[in-house]
Amino acid sequence: MENNFGARVLDRFLRYVQIDTQSDPHSTANPSTEKQKDLGRVLVQELHEMGITDAELDEFGYVYATIPANTDKPNVPVICFCSHMDTSPDVTGANVKPIVHRNYDGGNLRLPDDPTQILRPQDHPDLKHQIGNDIITASGTTLLGADNKAGLAEIMAAAEYLVQHPDVKHGTIRLLFTPDEEVGRGTEKVDMEKLGADFGYTIDGEALGTLEDETFSADAVKITIQGVSTHPGFAKGKLENALKIAADLIAALPKETLSPETTEGREGFVHPGRLEGNQDTAVVEFIVRDFTVKGLHEKERMLQAVLDSVLTRYRGSSARLEVLEQYRNMKEVLDRHPAVVENALEALRRSGLNAERRSIRGGTDGSRLSFMGLPCPNLFAGEHAFHSKLEWVSVQDMEKAVETIVNVARVWEERA
Repeated sequence: MENNFGARVLDRFLRYVQIDTQSDPHSTANPSTEKQKDLGRVLVQELHEMGITDAELDEFGYVYATIPANTDKPNVPVICFCSHMDTSPDVTGANVKPIVHRNYDGGNLRLPDDPTQILRPQDHPDLKHQIGNDIITASGTTLLGADNKAGLAEIMAAAEYLVQHPDVKHGTIRLLFTPDEEVGRGTEKVDMEKLGADFGYTIDGEALGTLEDETFSADAVKITIQGVSTHPGFAKGKLENALKIAADLIAALPKETLSPETTEGREGFVHPGRLEGNQDTAVVEFIVRDFTVKGLHEKERMLQAVLDSVLTRYRGSSARLEVLEQYRNMKEVLDRHPAVVENALEALRRSGLNAERRSIRGGTDGSRLSFMGLPCPNLFAGEHAFHSKLEWVSVQDMEKAVETIVNVARVWEERA
């Protein structure tokens, strides 16, 4: 396969990251921010210019498009490639100034608009594989937006290639670009009937050559504490401060285990993420993560036991623990459809890569899509240090991602 994907993907990426698409976790609108549609409109226009005539942006901010099949085989599954348009609320995505550091020499990269932002190889070990490559960063005051505009640019470049190279045989390919992934709502308004795909791939992973086919399972836990309130000037023997009860609850959690800062690999955790209230009522919100549902439930029982123990010191107070299911480990679905992983691994090998299966200590749109009927592992996009001002991606990794997407389409057609 010709190796000219670099220019195709770089030009798109540099344009996309300069469009502010930050999502808003506090918004109840769909999408959470209207500015995400600004990028959606650009993508639809570019797809039309490629000759993909059915590309559309719907009212909820989703982009759908089809690359028609060009094979005579009648039973090739419909494959979807998916990336998200929004960027993280954690760091501003406005006025992004992307910088291409050509022919990286292995040293530190100091970002010019904030010299305290330094990309150091000792802090980012994957940089050691990038000697001689072209590294893209922001200028130091914003995130870059490689998460997930690298994936968008890669899918768009692959779509352009497939349209222009009818000799690459493939079945029907559906493209799906989503809003609000970063605030946990990326699949909330997906029209699965309209999408009409059999299998899918999110292009939202990290290191070159990786395929992620397992995610955390995830629950949210909300604990509402009802204290005993009275005037503090007359409170002796009466007041039971809900905020202090909440503080005691958090302090009673395990110190050396079961937290994000003490776990790795396949270890799960219980993580307090939000506390609000007053002396009368307090709410503590947790996220609970594990690779198995059994592990989730064990951690939730532990949290209930800690809460019950704390409340023994506050006889007049009460608390309610509520569990909200967020997403489940995609592996439960993918193991029932081995071809979706095996075909991607073959595509990685055909792209000259050492294919590596990984588990994600997190979730993707693919987690939810898998349980909505679209088995959907996650392929690498080359993004690193996401949600930070030191976010980076290499042009050469993006180029390989484009080649891999094209090869995924080819493999599914050959094996049909």
